[in-house]
Amino acid sequence: MGNTRSQIQTVLMATGLFIVSLISGCAAPSYYSQAVSGHMQLMNQRQAIDVLLDSGTVDPELSHSLELAVEIRNFAVNELDLPDNGSYTQFVQTGQNAVTWNVVAAPEFSLSPKQWCFLVSGCVPYRGYFNAGAAAKFASSLDEKGYDTFVSPAIAYSTLGWFDDPLVDTMFQYNDDQLAAFMFHEMAHQKLYVKGDTSFNEAYARFVEDAGLSLWRASREPAEQGPGQGTEQRMPPDAAQQFNALLQSARDQLGQLYASDTTEENMRTSKTRILEAFRGEYQVLVESRWGGTDPYRSVFAGELNNASLALINAYEGGSCAFAKLFQEAGNQMAEFHRLAAAKARLSKTSRSTWLNKPCEVIASDSDL
Repeated sequence: MGNTRSQIQTVLMATGLFIVSLISGCAAPSYYSQAVSGHMQLMNQRQAIDVLLDSGTVDPELSHSLELAVEIRNFAVNELDLPDNGSYTQFVQTGQNAVTWNVVAAPEFSLSPKQWCFLVSGCVPYRGYFNAGAAAKFASSLDEKGYDTFVSPAIAYSTLGWFDDPLVDTMFQYNDDQLAAFMFHEMAHQKLYVKGDTSFNEAYARFVEDAGLSLWRASREPAEQGPGQGTEQRMPPDAAQQFNALLQSARDQLGQLYASDTTEENMRTSKTRILEAFRGEYQVLVESRWGGTDPYRSVFAGELNNASLALINAYEGGSCAFAKLFQEAGNQMAEFHRLAAAKARLSKTSRSTWLNKPCEVIASDSDL
């Protein structure tokens, strides 16, 4: 059910969560300032989509994207049981490739990312900036302290339902399927969000994205494809589960290495070896099992380190758990959301145990 990812930001952090003035006092005043001003600028630039379309002043390409977004939103509400509110009824032209940039950091010998805590979203493994240079500067300061770091561009923007989130032009830079994927993912965050549990939240939203995209595609076939549609290869069946298994294997090896009593020099050497083996084993999947289709190529385009693996895991981890839950729901989205909400009410430890069980035993009735 997965969709292809042409850029690393579409594999990883697709959301710029609204953290304006909600941080728990661990940031400098300059951080608050850029967050407040960036958010307010974005909100103040919103234009109603229906007014834009009626004006006749938008170019055909943008008009197509806006009209399609209206269709996607209606589908999400009516067929995926996602929230019907003012989000994605307005549009912002940023003129950028990303709306925010998120900094992720992890110790050199740990898979546990550094956390930043906010009153609304809880503790999350990233800190967002509205300026790419500011994000790079902050990442550099963490590099100097010995952290592995990764800066992830965010394509969409979410306030978790606190404001009417706008469509932004960054969401239009790929194809029609990817626009649908972005919208389903962000609307899922408004449907269900567990404060301080990024792994659960992203796995849930990612599954809704993938399941929704599969249903969206089926609803449009054999309709004629629109501009930008079908320009990328689709993920092979079970590719997400196979990639997740490969990812967890690499994380398990690194976890065992970091828990050992070997020297730091040996640990660095072994860390490099494990990460390069992960890269090589992925290529074997591409060539021997996926017929050359390379849906996660952008994951391996940059540096692999503890920070990037932590972010990848937040999005790719838990795919089997939610897939099994969807089966238990009889492939019905409303029932799936109900079962997911029941999982959300578990303790964080119990949720984590369920989310990370092997695929063959996850999501049993006894877990509810």
